[in-house]
Amino acid sequence: MNITIVGTGYVGLVTGTTLAELGNSVYCVDIDEKKVEGMKKGIVPIYEPNLEEMFLRNIQSERLFFTTDLQEALEKSEVIYLALPTPPGEDGSADLSYVLSVADKVGEMITEYKVIVNKSTVPVGTADRVREVISARTNIEFDVVSNPEFLREGFAVEDSMNPARVVVGSSSERAKDIMSQIYQPFTNTGIPIIFMDEKSSELTKYASNSFLAVKITFMNEIANYCEKVGADVDKVRLGMGSDDRIGNRFLFPGIGYGGSCFPKDVKALIRSGKDENFDFEILEATEKVNISQKVILVSEIEKYFNGDIAGKTIAVWGLAFKANTDDIREASSLDNIEILLEKGAKVVAYDTVAEKNVRKILDDKIQYAKSMYEALENADALLIATEWPEFKNPNFKMMSEKMNNKVIFDGRNLYPLEIPEQNGFFYKSIGRKTILG
Repeated sequence: MNITIVGTGYVGLVTGTTLAELGNSVYCVDIDEKKVEGMKKGIVPIYEPNLEEMFLRNIQSERLFFTTDLQEALEKSEVIYLALPTPPGEDGSADLSYVLSVADKVGEMITEYKVIVNKSTVPVGTADRVREVISARTNIEFDVVSNPEFLREGFAVEDSMNPARVVVGSSSERAKDIMSQIYQPFTNTGIPIIFMDEKSSELTKYASNSFLAVKITFMNEIANYCEKVGADVDKVRLGMGSDDRIGNRFLFPGIGYGGSCFPKDVKALIRSGKDENFDFEILEATEKVNISQKVILVSEIEKYFNGDIAGKTIAVWGLAFKANTDDIREASSLDNIEILLEKGAKVVAYDTVAEKNVRKILDDKIQYAKSMYEALENADALLIATEWPEFKNPNFKMMSEKMNNKVIFDGRNLYPLEIPEQNGFFYKSIGRKTILG
């Protein structure tokens, strides 16, 4: 099948590459000429494990194409995926201007039946709005489908090629048949397509991400309480996770959630509720707790240095909001660095994958190390903000030799307590006893 993907951001590029891998001819459209030229040359504009190999394979097989010409792509395709940004406004609502602008152009350009697929995360009722915008521009028959993505950054290729389910919202049997054809390679291997109405499909995405945000935040609250009463959150987590009604995923405490999805989707669902005179009280509490959780270790750092960190050198391992991505949107590292700088500390950070994106924001306000150990040179303390695999089994002897103080504040609970204790480190993590060194 011939398919157009409008937007080559994270969702659009992964979706387009996956659909090409499934044997379709995919035309990816973007207004950024430099980006399009780079992709034509095989340059992947985002960092995502295993994406480049699949990307290059499908370019070489002439199934994946890139263009700035929306009209050309529409003429070649039966199905149009809208994978456009929906950034949060000041009130938390999703900005649909990109989606509706492209819908307007599609309405002007189509000359035969098309299926328009909302792949972006959008509020309930967006399919109706897209339908209205296109209908105002054309009398040509078309259908609008909601087909939300459920990709985890860092595992997007795995998730796109082996999804737990495919959710399709449509009131048109013709559109359902076409979407069934597209996803037949999945259904052939037992992956279900769940058909529903458009509004339910749109809400499914928000509900899923918001529930996971709540689960993470609940566990962080439990972790903070563990410290008050002397319990060990690792043991509590194992006890909870063994209950199959709860499951063990998203029960790992830390310095809050970030990224492009959870914060934005929680805000958007809260705002959507208010538009209907409905208060998502549990989500409002989740958002509030997460804001404070992200920087909960800063006060611990201050406490260790008797309330004064001015002039102290704090090494930071990890800048991305999570491992295996270069995404720094809503990253806890940035919130911590901002406060540390305000209090007069010097920050030396290490994250070779996310460094480029952080430089665009912080420039030379912090220093950037070329290795995790270089970041520790004369450091007064280490703050671990991202759970990159290379941080999980470090050389503690080398760390001791490089640091002024053997002090670790671990926002991701990377080490069993006995490891820093055996190596003589002060070690403060989340929801566990503090090792005094």
